[in-house]
Amino acid sequence: MDQEIKLTLDTAPAAPNLDPIVEQALTKPEEVQPVFTADEQKMIDEFSQKIDIQDVNLVFQYGAGAQQNIASFSDSALANVRAKDLGEVGNMISSLVVELRDFTKIDEERGGLFGLFKKNVDKLQLLKSRYDKAEANVNTICANLEEHQVTLIKDISTLDQLYNLNLKYFKELSMYIAAGKKRLEEVRATDLKAAVDRAAASGLAEDAQAANDLASKCDRFEKKIYDLELTRNISIQMAPQIRLIQNNDQIMAEKIQSSLVNTIPLWKSQMVIAMGLEHSRSAMEAQRAVTDVTNELLRKNAEALHTSTIETAKESERGIIDIETLTATNETLIQTMDEVLAIQKEGREKRKAAEAELTRIEDQLKAKLLEVHKG
Repeated sequence: MDQEIKLTLDTAPAAPNLDPIVEQALTKPEEVQPVFTADEQKMIDEFSQKIDIQDVNLVFQYGAGAQQNIASFSDSALANVRAKDLGEVGNMISSLVVELRDFTKIDEERGGLFGLFKKNVDKLQLLKSRYDKAEANVNTICANLEEHQVTLIKDISTLDQLYNLNLKYFKELSMYIAAGKKRLEEVRATDLKAAVDRAAASGLAEDAQAANDLASKCDRFEKKIYDLELTRNISIQMAPQIRLIQNNDQIMAEKIQSSLVNTIPLWKSQMVIAMGLEHSRSAMEAQRAVTDVTNELLRKNAEALHTSTIETAKESERGIIDIETLTATNETLIQTMDEVLAIQKEGREKRKAAEAELTRIEDQLKAKLLEVHKG
């Protein structure tokens, strides 16, 4: 962005109005160097001849316009920096990261076949619900980030304009300084030397005063040039500062761009994959639960069939009356018969004893009767 440089001895012009609305950043110029072209050197040589060091007003105003431009430029650069809050952008990006990281936190519950199906449905619904909420928050953050990105890009472009203006003011100051030094050197080599020689030759006080006044004016003009050099130093320092600010803006704009074109689409694609995986996982766990129940039923049925078959086979091989039963019955019958025989034997013995007792009683009775008859 080339701008015409014009040297003037007039008072300081008004600061230029900068257009802050630029869609794309401009190409960065090369590092500032106080090197003059042939045309600029010719302008310096011609302008130096117009400088009247003895004109107090001219010396006072010399380079004032360029100095005022630097002062106004510094205010513009400061306003541009103060208008931005990169911390807010950083906070938005941090909030975006937190939002993307937290939405997948889902508490799992356990319990039975019904609980398994309920857990899968709840988890999927919760995942969708949290995604909808996160998406709304993410969209809001992205909209704000896009606004900040547009602002940053405009600021980068504006800073390029400021950089080019700073380059122009630096060159303008350098030309004023070069012209002033050239003229000062010429005056000291010619007019001041002539005045000193004239005062020395004449010995007159007025000639000595004239030489002294011219020397003082040369010194005052030299100080003016030094002031311009100080102002130029401010311009030199502003160049890397502008580039640093631009670099910070560019980094933040690129971070926002990366979030918008990489992080968000990746998150959404991962969300689609996550939901697909959740569908697959839910179906797999449901199928696993059905398979487990089926296998459990088959195992129980097999065990029941095994038990029933064995029992049936055992029953089919049994007789109407078990041999064990017959053996026990026979033993009981024999025991009964033995007991009956024992009872019969005991009865016979008791009867024999009773018969013998009866015979004894009878004989005793008969004997007693005989005694009675005899008496």
